[in-house]
Amino acid sequence: MGLGDAVLPMAVLLGVLLGGGVGFWLASARERARERRAIESGRNEAERVLTRAREEADNLRRAGELEGKDTAIRLRETWEQEEARRREELEKAERRANERAESLDRTLEKLNEREGVQERRTAELDARQDDLRRREGEVERALAEARGQLESLAGIDAKEALRRLTEALEDTAKAEAANRLREIRDEAQRTADREARKILALAIQRQAADTTAELTVSVVQLSSDEMKGRIIGREGRNIRAFEQATGIDVIIDDTPEAVVLSGFDPVRREIARLALERLVEDGRIHPGRIEEVVEKARAEVEQGMIEAAEEVLYELGIHNVHPEIVRTLGRLRFRTSYGQNQLQHAREVALLAGSMAAEMGLDVQGTKRAGILHDVGKGMTHEHEGTHVELGYRLCKKHDETPLVLNSIRAHHDEEPHQSAEAFLVTAADAISGSRPGARREMFDGYVKRLEKLEEIAMEYPGVERSFAIQAGRELRVMVEPDRVSDAEMAQISEEVANRIQDELQYPGQIKVVVIRETRAVDFAR
Repeated sequence: MGLGDAVLPMAVLLGVLLGGGVGFWLASARERARERRAIESGRNEAERVLTRAREEADNLRRAGELEGKDTAIRLRETWEQEEARRREELEKAERRANERAESLDRTLEKLNEREGVQERRTAELDARQDDLRRREGEVERALAEARGQLESLAGIDAKEALRRLTEALEDTAKAEAANRLREIRDEAQRTADREARKILALAIQRQAADTTAELTVSVVQLSSDEMKGRIIGREGRNIRAFEQATGIDVIIDDTPEAVVLSGFDPVRREIARLALERLVEDGRIHPGRIEEVVEKARAEVEQGMIEAAEEVLYELGIHNVHPEIVRTLGRLRFRTSYGQNQLQHAREVALLAGSMAAEMGLDVQGTKRAGILHDVGKGMTHEHEGTHVELGYRLCKKHDETPLVLNSIRAHHDEEPHQSAEAFLVTAADAISGSRPGARREMFDGYVKRLEKLEEIAMEYPGVERSFAIQAGRELRVMVEPDRVSDAEMAQISEEVANRIQDELQYPGQIKVVVIRETRAVDFAR
């Protein structure tokens, strides 16, 4: 290799090195220039931010100064207004105090004047009292002289004369009073009879309720006799399920297109009638469906009874009756006594008693309330032990009914005395509603025979002395001979008599049997 060949690569290498150094220097220079521009831009931005911050600070300071001045001005104005108000109030108080002082001064002057007048009047009264004492003494002396002269002329002293005069006046007054009392009593009796007839006639004329009759059976009409087989079901399962769910006997006989429901509980009978009609109409009759329909019918009947009671209470204008009493009163919709619907009977009694109370100027609303609730216990006799009087009394007392209602419930069957005129009116209205023609189906002869049969059953037992059917046949009182019947045998007689009555007689409600044994010890003091 020659020298020329060696110099050329060296020259290239130096060129490359020189170019790389120049390029590096130029790149470094550009970077330093860019940094200087960035620093200059940052300084300018900082100065602008600082300038804006200073301007905003000046603005805030000026705004704060202005707001402080405004606040100070408002506070000063408020203080000045408050000061003016207080100054005005002080001036008013000062004026009132001055007026009060002047009024007190005038009052004091008047009192001083009145005190002077009173002193003058007291002096005048003292002088008059002294004069009266002097005159009383003169009168007493004159009376003593006159009494002495009269006693000497009559020959008796003053006490004896007064006694004789008093006796004569007493005899005359007694005779005149007796005659006058007899005249007043006769006139009052005539007037009372006439007014009583008038009040009863007006009360009865205002009522014109139709008589409804409820039997112990209900008839359900069928679309065809084929439905009877579906009601009975396979091996009688449907009819057994229905009777078990309702508690009512289903009688299926040869009567065409009809099924008879038999039961003494009218509410259950109505539930059974409604449920059977729904089942026949629907066509799906099986034990599960029967229970479902019976429950729906029971709820519907219960709601219907409550609505019937509420309707009657609304018609009578009676409010604030406890829901339990309303529900029990609604059960009277399906309760009858000798064929008379008891809800309508209670309504009649309330209207009759209220009409008579209005004529007599008594408590109309209280009388109506007692009339509508007097037989409310009859809605519980099918499910509870005891007479309807006891059940109704306990129910109404439990829910804080008025004393008039409680007394009317017991007094209308003579279980306690009537405590008010309104209670007498409820009893009278109850008798009127039950005894009017067509109200009840039991004839008088049948009623008398039932009472006689009650007494005959009791008289058949040894040791029974007398028996009495009272309270319209709802109670039987048996009087036994104490020498022949012991206390232990009394319970046996009452139980046997009650069992025979249940087996041999038909009667509404229940009959109370009371056996009375009385022992007396008698001696004489000689």
